[in-house]
Amino acid sequence: MSTEPSQKLTEAELEILQLLWQHGPSTVRFVNEELNKTKEVGYTTTLKFMQIMTEKGMLAPDKSSRTHIYHPLLQEEDTQRKLLDRFLDTAFRGSASKLVMQALGNRETSQEELDEIRNLLDKLEGGKP
Repeated sequence: MSTEPSQKLTEAELEILQLLWQHGPSTVRFVNEELNKTKEVGYTTTLKFMQIMTEKGMLAPDKSSRTHIYHPLLQEEDTQRKLLDRFLDTAFRGSASKLVMQALGNRETSQEELDEIRNLLDKLEGGKP
């Protein structure tokens, strides 16, 4: 179920996908109510976005009942990886170290996050102490 959209995701499409990944298959009304918690979005606007996303192969509606339930055809981790790869290439010329240094330098990092980063680095280096 890992459909690969040829086009880039818009911010609105990503917001809708994130809601569906977080809450599971949902109606347009539910998605619209969730979007309206942070900004005003009309129901017909949400419906149109979700219809376009269906045409692009990002969503699939279950039409078995009167109220269509939409579920994502894109996997969250696959989408995150592709977005990060594109961002890494365009903003940091492909340098993961520049990205990490910028991220760590811009925000305060908790001890727990630093420990997770150390554990990841240990795994990437083959478990070396």
